[in-house]
Amino acid sequence: MALDDDLEPVAAAAAAFAASGERVTGILATEHLRFGRIYLCAYAVDAERPTWLAFDAVRAQVTSLAAVREAAKLAALCEVAEETAGGGDLAELQQRLRELRETEAPEGIEQAEAAPAALAAILEAEPRLASTDYLDRIGAAARRLEQALGDEAGSPFAAAMQQALPAVDEVAAEVVERYRGPLA
Repeated sequence: MALDDDLEPVAAAAAAFAASGERVTGILATEHLRFGRIYLCAYAVDAERPTWLAFDAVRAQVTSLAAVREAAKLAALCEVAEETAGGGDLAELQQRLRELRETEAPEGIEQAEAAPAALAAILEAEPRLASTDYLDRIGAAARRLEQALGDEAGSPFAAAMQQALPAVDEVAAEVVERYRGPLA
């Protein structure tokens, strides 16, 4: 079953928990190695900060604090990875590499041009499933891109992901703090 098909029944289950005047404003789908499929559903009235409720693969409400926290971290990490990989703007990078090929034609430009295209092919359109596999594929493609551009030392992508960890923890803490169900 495609993720789009999974989201409709999750949205219906989530809507049953909406308060008067409130609506489900988003669903983040995650696949955690330990906790399995978890759907984080955001609820809001107008532009207020959302409250959250999570459902598992069979649309039962998630009551595990660890599962909700880890699902929120995984969703946030995937978001950061997508925004950071390739310097954050793959289309601009691809355009700059095309211009470089046309004006200077340096040795290895074909490999350098192929790497952002390979990374772009890995990035999934929303809705997408946040998973460790997805993170690994983004990370590997980002590293291949960095190497194709001549960065053999450190990884700017890995450094950016490391720097994002406090923000990822803050997102997870916010989801837990604003969780509308019981957590143990």
